[in-house]
Amino acid sequence: MADHIILTSDKLIVEEITNLVSSPDCGAVSLFIGFSCNVGTTRDNFEGKQVAKLEYEAYTPMAEAEIAKICEIIRNKWRVKHVAVFHRLGVVPVMDISVVVAVSSEHRSDSLEAVNFAINALKSSVPIWKKEIYCESGEAEWKENRECSWRRSSSVSYPYKVL
Repeated sequence: MADHIILTSDKLIVEEITNLVSSPDCGAVSLFIGFSCNVGTTRDNFEGKQVAKLEYEAYTPMAEAEIAKICEIIRNKWRVKHVAVFHRLGVVPVMDISVVVAVSSEHRSDSLEAVNFAINALKSSVPIWKKEIYCESGEAEWKENRECSWRRSSSVSYPYKVL
């Protein structure tokens, strides 16, 4: 059982990440791929402004520690084999992948639930910040996740407790 936590400026390659979590004793690998509006990649517009690119920054040691906590919660709540959380840092062009979460398990329900929890927890608790750079004006705007825990209060809360 392994956790793979990577924050990188390199392009994310889904097949390589999937291979990290694949195992002959697992019947399921579930993925969240940050694509487009409906799956998490970089979309090309926001509130009527055309987005040229995104730029991500993180406090890496804290971000990695928070992701490790998420992995620990997953392992205590679901029967999973491998967990991988990869997030791009730096400039991410439109339609490139920003984030990939991959989880393998013996049965699909565990990996599906774990991936859903992981992406929601990542967005609500991990110190990774996103700036949108717009085409027309070249202006940039830092964006706040609506799910962000520090937006609601100073304490991080998860729907699941570490046992």
